[in-house]
Amino acid sequence: MNGRVIVAGLVAGIGMYVWSALAHTALPLGEAGIQQIPNEQTILTPMQSTLGSTSGMYVFPAMGTGTASEKMATYEKKLATMPNGVLIYHPVGGAAMTARPFIVEFLTELAEAMLAVFLLSMVRLESFAARVGFVAVIGVIAAIATNISYWNWYGFPVSYTLAYIVTQLVGFLVAGLIGAAMLRAAPRATVAAAR
Repeated sequence: MNGRVIVAGLVAGIGMYVWSALAHTALPLGEAGIQQIPNEQTILTPMQSTLGSTSGMYVFPAMGTGTASEKMATYEKKLATMPNGVLIYHPVGGAAMTARPFIVEFLTELAEAMLAVFLLSMVRLESFAARVGFVAVIGVIAAIATNISYWNWYGFPVSYTLAYIVTQLVGFLVAGLIGAAMLRAAPRATVAAAR
């Protein structure tokens, strides 16, 4: 990876992070599909006494024990009479808003943009629109890879799923615009000489 690609990836990553920050703070995309629990203390107190300090991801109702077919039969019976869902639980004092999640998010988006720009540098696309489109397609793959599965398997709300797909797509579009502008197509003579 040459210096021009690295700089383009860094700038694209910064652009992607700025968009993501705006989407979550200035636009309603970061809150789409998320609701507050009414009278939360009636749920939090027994949750804390049951789970205590065991942080984790929990599904309910429980699948039970036995063979895979026995578990599925038990689970089907429970689903007919009980609510179901996924719970991410952190005990008291955990998951405070520190700089860590912002740093991790920036590094994640920087890595995504760097990889997208690196792939862009490896293909020969003459037009600006084709280069932007190439990165946008990478964004489509990234946006549907987890979001659709979370909606399908865990029941994430449609509005949440769509908001996060849009957020990722626009992020990759921003990275594509920056990457395509900074990595203009090399003239044919230059490309031929490089081979």
